[in-house]
Amino acid sequence: MSTRLSARSSRAAWGGVGVLVLAVFAVGVYVWLGDKHLGADSAVYRAGALTLLRGEPLYNYEALTTLPSWVLLPFTYPPAAALLFLPLVLFPMGLTWGIVGALSVLGLAAVIRVCAGRLSKWWVLPASTAAALLLEPVWKTIFLGQINLILMALIVLDVLVLTRRGGHWGGGVLIGVAAAVKLTPLIFIPHLFFTGRRKEAARALGTFAVLEAVMFLVIPGDAAKYWTQAASDPNRVGAVHWIFDQSLNGLVSRASELAPWSLPVALAVAALLAVPAVWLVIRLHARGEALGALLVTAFYGLLLSPVSWTHHWVWAVPLIVLLVTKGRRLAAFGVVALFASCVVMLVPNGGDVEFNWGLGLSILGNAYVLFAAVGIVGLAARELRLARKVLVTAQ
Repeated sequence: MSTRLSARSSRAAWGGVGVLVLAVFAVGVYVWLGDKHLGADSAVYRAGALTLLRGEPLYNYEALTTLPSWVLLPFTYPPAAALLFLPLVLFPMGLTWGIVGALSVLGLAAVIRVCAGRLSKWWVLPASTAAALLLEPVWKTIFLGQINLILMALIVLDVLVLTRRGGHWGGGVLIGVAAAVKLTPLIFIPHLFFTGRRKEAARALGTFAVLEAVMFLVIPGDAAKYWTQAASDPNRVGAVHWIFDQSLNGLVSRASELAPWSLPVALAVAALLAVPAVWLVIRLHARGEALGALLVTAFYGLLLSPVSWTHHWVWAVPLIVLLVTKGRRLAAFGVVALFASCVVMLVPNGGDVEFNWGLGLSILGNAYVLFAAVGIVGLAARELRLARKVLVTAQ
């Protein structure tokens, strides 16, 4: 009877999620039929795939000819991303946002379900999914038609489901696919390695390498141009000193007024942070706290990346879930307050305004970066105290 009730509750929970997914898709249909301009990034995804089919260059400085007139963004993704975005070409251009948005909400719900474990009531999953839409990284991801929630779902399913217990033949593959779409998920390959899942790490790296190697056969000129020029060209991604780049590089670039040494200094700080981050990952994973270990890697990756737009910070969602399930309600409220406050949208920004911040605005304007960096250092310090306590007790 309990199993039957559990299955019934599960169906009801996913039915509630389905309503949210359909609601977003319905908005997408309205956007399409009303010829509204929504989802600039999802338009770029489809345009990249269509450009690939037409045999036109992907990485010129000019806007892709396959883009709608209201979008003037370059294709900044690896060559394999254009291949993986091909299904979007099957749908009308205006409907792309609705499809990406619906899949994003489904991915968001999957992340919450996996991270929360067993849910006490059927309505918790759809209610939590709807509540998560209020967080700035989440609603901005959906508004822009970004793919962050989908990639996070692939990573969470890979690390916490496929590779968690005794391995799985597909472990690592989803991370490889995610990295082929955006390079930032590559950080989860060393995560697998440091947590003892070396076969899965090799499989993730192999999947990524094969997908990108295929593109050297399909579009050799564009593939070579991406890896030799476009991938390292900061002008293709936008102003790194803008407040919405919440990475160490963004923080240093704002503080130094875009000094040429900004990126090397940011990478040096990231290298120092790697020591407590890796140690935390190993310790937490060994203690059975796989989600905690994954989140350390995720937030460290956001700090390390030369550009981490605020909509990349969707990892706040599984962090909140973890804190709630551990009974850390006050801490969870603090994280919700930070990411729902839109603080980074309220601080004066744009042009060279960031260069004139005082101390107070600098703290607010780098809120996400400081949150992650202080969090990693603070957790490492706590873990060190625990380790010393165990050592003293053993003696």
